[in-house]
Amino acid sequence: MTTQQIRAHTAPGSAVPVRLSARGLTLAYDDHTVVHGLDADIVEGTVTCVIGPNGCGKSTMLRALGRLMRPRAGLVELDGRDIHRVPTREVAEVLGVLPQQPVAPDGLTVADLVARGRHPSQRWYRQWSGEDHRAVSEALERTGLLELADSPLQELSGGQRQRAWISMVLAQGTDLLLLDEPTTFLDLVHQVDVLDLVRDLHRDSGRTIVMVLHDLNLAARYADTMITMREGRVVASGAPADVLTPELLREAFGLEAVVVEDPVTGGPMVVPVGRSGQRSR
Repeated sequence: MTTQQIRAHTAPGSAVPVRLSARGLTLAYDDHTVVHGLDADIVEGTVTCVIGPNGCGKSTMLRALGRLMRPRAGLVELDGRDIHRVPTREVAEVLGVLPQQPVAPDGLTVADLVARGRHPSQRWYRQWSGEDHRAVSEALERTGLLELADSPLQELSGGQRQRAWISMVLAQGTDLLLLDEPTTFLDLVHQVDVLDLVRDLHRDSGRTIVMVLHDLNLAARYADTMITMREGRVVASGAPADVLTPELLREAFGLEAVVVEDPVTGGPMVVPVGRSGQRSR
């Protein structure tokens, strides 16, 4: 199946609303263009995983979708409106962003960190309220960190710390979440813990979630839709079974691979063979 065929049977013609979209998006750092004329749709109520080789522009695209970066050309639309024309507080009430490798001040407790997620809800006439307290408690309970609320963040394990950051985004109360490599530096067990949490958030409350992931098989297992990038452009988007083909893996990653059925989910599972153009030994 070609890239064009994959695109033709996804978002266009669907009755499901598109929450975020990129149109002709070009992104650059100074004179270095990272993303070139990119189009993408994030459909309501789905989990979308963005994949691609290192340096292809995945995190840069996510920053633009989260209004953390202005495009050099094109636009990002949030619920049909240019995201840069929507007031900052209004964006923060519907869109939560967890950047790659976030940093917190020394000595900050888990509860302090999670409480920061409530800042967009604060007003000069309404400071901390019972609603804020409930939101923080529910976020901590949802991520299994309620008993660690008073613990300093730096004393937590990598997996616990990542769940604390996700708790902060949850406390913000948005139904649209952008997570940039939420499993970075975690061992496999903690990767699965974090992704199971993300899946539960999607299933239980219908949140729309976009994640940048490196592990193709974990992305295939947790995603409804996959967006594959190479050199700042989308080369394929669609269901994991449509995107993870030997041909597209060769095109996007320069990887020779066999794609078999995942014995747990029935979806695609990638078995690497070697680099394209090199014979395996």
